[in-house]
Amino acid sequence: MPRTDSAHISPSAHYTGYVWYRHQLSNPAFVTDFGRFAHVVLSPITWAARRFDIDLERLLLQRHLLIDALLTEAIEQRGVTQVVEIACGLSPRGQRFRQRYPQLHYVEADLPPMAARKRRLLASQGWLGEQHQVQAVDILAADGECSLAALFARLDPAQPVLVITEGLVNYFELGVIEGFWARLAEQLKGFVQGSYLTDLYPDLQEHPSYRQLRWGVGLVGLLTRGKYPLHYRDQAAIEAGFARCGFRQVAVLDPHEESLRRQLPRGRLPGLVRVIDARV
Repeated sequence: MPRTDSAHISPSAHYTGYVWYRHQLSNPAFVTDFGRFAHVVLSPITWAARRFDIDLERLLLQRHLLIDALLTEAIEQRGVTQVVEIACGLSPRGQRFRQRYPQLHYVEADLPPMAARKRRLLASQGWLGEQHQVQAVDILAADGECSLAALFARLDPAQPVLVITEGLVNYFELGVIEGFWARLAEQLKGFVQGSYLTDLYPDLQEHPSYRQLRWGVGLVGLLTRGKYPLHYRDQAAIEAGFARCGFRQVAVLDPHEESLRRQLPRGRLPGLVRVIDARV
């Protein structure tokens, strides 16, 4: 049966929050004891994975920094003034981009417990305000106060908006996440300009480390108390999937290939992750 709740995602937010801090992308306020603990516990596994040229932290950095680069371009070249980061967890992106672009209206959104924690964290540092907010959302809610409609009702439809989800979509079966994308595309169509950035792990059976990847996927599912299905076989399937959900323009980017042009961390093997830049 497809997973029909989102509560299993939060544990990984603590781990990634510590990874961002380790690589000087975050403030110490975003670090939790559980994040430090998870990093220590997983260190033997991540060391072993590197022997098969699967560097988990480098992979996380590649996707995070490529999303940052695309967001920067959207702000500076397309005039994006509103950003919604769904499943924000302990991501430092909102705080960093609000410092860099004070005019930006940044909304962080997550399930109610994580949203409450993030709200308290930002408030304690003096970062919360009219231009930097935290809202509760459940991507699977069809209506109600935690629905996408309620989240986007707070924004200005006359201003461009960009939505980010990072480390979210592969926690759900494809049919479930395509339902979210279809609802998201419908909301974005109500704005003068709407775009979406996300990471995605396709089912790259031809990848040199595919067997190790499948083992790692099983581990992620175990740690987060849920499955971690891989979506789509290739770029054409990704483009077709997003088109079915209502996106008119879809770019599929491999951080491994983008690394030289954008001066991002580069791995030895072709990338396992894709970053999607989709627009309505």
